[in-house]
Amino acid sequence: MSLPSVKDYSLLEKIGVGSYATVYKAFKKGGSKEVVAIKCVDKSGLSKSAIENLITEINLLKILKHEHIVEMKDFFWDEGHIYIVMEYCDAGDLSSFIRRKNKLPENVCRKFLQQLALALKYLRGHNVCHMDLKPQNLLLAKRPHLTLKVGDFGFAQYLSSSEQKFAIRGSPLYMAPEILLRQKYDARVDLWSVGIIMYECLFGRAPYSSSSFQELADKIKSQRPIQLPKGARVSPECKDLLLSLLKHDPTRRISFEGFFEHEFLDLAHAPTKENYEKAATLVQSAVKMDAVGNRKEAFHLYCDALRYFIPLLTSEADPQRKEALRLHVNDYIRRAEQLKRACLDDDEVEKSGESSTSRNSGNGPLPRRTESLECGASLGYNDLRTLGKSTPAMVDGLEIGEVAEEYLAEGNYTLALEKFKSCLGILVPLLGKEPPGRRRDLLYGQVQQWMKEAESCKGLLATREIEETVQRPSDSHDQCSLQ
Repeated sequence: MSLPSVKDYSLLEKIGVGSYATVYKAFKKGGSKEVVAIKCVDKSGLSKSAIENLITEINLLKILKHEHIVEMKDFFWDEGHIYIVMEYCDAGDLSSFIRRKNKLPENVCRKFLQQLALALKYLRGHNVCHMDLKPQNLLLAKRPHLTLKVGDFGFAQYLSSSEQKFAIRGSPLYMAPEILLRQKYDARVDLWSVGIIMYECLFGRAPYSSSSFQELADKIKSQRPIQLPKGARVSPECKDLLLSLLKHDPTRRISFEGFFEHEFLDLAHAPTKENYEKAATLVQSAVKMDAVGNRKEAFHLYCDALRYFIPLLTSEADPQRKEALRLHVNDYIRRAEQLKRACLDDDEVEKSGESSTSRNSGNGPLPRRTESLECGASLGYNDLRTLGKSTPAMVDGLEIGEVAEEYLAEGNYTLALEKFKSCLGILVPLLGKEPPGRRRDLLYGQVQQWMKEAESCKGLLATREIEETVQRPSDSHDQCSLQ
C-alpha cells in the first residue's frame, strides 16, 4: 500500500493508527532531512467533538514547550486532511518498554515518574489537565539519553485544581473513578492515571486489569481496594506514593503539591540545569568550611551536594563530560568520608559520661556514643538524657538515635537512615508538645542535628547509583540511563 503524499515531507512508514488519525514517520525535504512524526487527520471522519479536541490540541501544543512534552513543529491542512508535525520519538512508548521488560525496577520507575512529574508540574503551571495519561501516550526518545515525553493532547483541556467538569474523557483502564462513575471531577484525575501507570511499571499490569469494560466498571463501583501483588517488594516510600495516588475518593487522593514534593520522587534533586548550579554552590561552600576547619559543616555540605550530583552524573550522555563529572564526584565522596571519620574520631565520648581515663583503665570497654558529628556537644546531650529520663518516649527516641549514629559511623547508611527516621518520628512530636525551657532547647538542637545527619545519609546512599548505572552503555535501545 502506497503512502500518501504530504507537502514538503517524505513519508517513510506508518507508526500509529487512531480512530480518526494515522501517524507516519517522515523526514523534511530539503537541507536538514529532519526526521519527524506527522499526524494525518481525515477531515471527513471528524465529529463536532473531535474537531473541538483537535483545535484544543493544536492550540495547546503551540504554547506548551518543555523537554518532557512532545513538541509540535508545524501544522497545515489541505482539502482532505489536517497535518500536525511532531517531534519524532525513536524509542517507542512506555507501554512497549514495559512489555519488553515485563516490569521495571523501582529506581527506573522513579526516574520515569520524575520526568512525568516535571511535565505535569509545567502543565499545572498553565492550568492544563491532560485527561488521557497512559503508557501509550508517554513516548520515549533515545538521544541523547532515554527520555520520557508526554504526547497526545487530544483530550486535554484547561482545568484548574478547583474547577469541576462532567464530560467523560480518557481511556477506561486509566480513567479516574469519578469520571467513570459520571461524577464531578477536577484536575486530580491526572493523579489517578499516574498511579495506574506507576503500578503498571512496577508490576507489569494495571491493578484493575479486566476482560471487558463492564468488569472494569464493576470493580471501580465496588471501590475494591488497590492491593500490591503477593510477594511484591517495594520500598515504604514507593508504596506510600502509589497508594496515595490510587485513592478512589479524590478528596483523599494526594494533591499535586504533595505529589511533586513526595520523598519517593525526590523531584528537588532531579537532574536539571538549576540543580547543577545548586550542587556547584554547595561544593563551593563545603570547600570554604573545610578550609577554615569546620569539618562537621563541610561534611553535611558535601553530602547535600552529592544528592544533586549523582542524578546529574547518571543521566549525563556525553562521555567526556560524564568522565570529568565522575572524577569530581569521586573526590567529593572521598572527602565526605574523610570528614565523617575525622569528626567521629574527635567526638567519641562515653554514654555514661565517664572520663577518658576511666575508659582506658583496663576494666573492659564501656558503652559509648559517637557524638552526632558535632564537636563539643557531649555535655548538652548527656544533660538531655538526664532531663529526659522522666519521659519514656524521649528515652526510647534518644536510644534509637544513638543506634543510628553507630550505623553511620560504620558506613551502614541504609540502616542509619532507617533509625534516624524512627527516632525523629518519636522526638519531633514530643518537641511540639514540650514547654519552653532548657530541656526543650536541648531537644530542639538534637532533633536539628539528627535531621541533618539523616539528609547526609541520603546523600551518601545516592552514591550507590554510580556503581549501578554509570557503566551502562548509553546507546542501548533498552538502557535505563534516564534524565
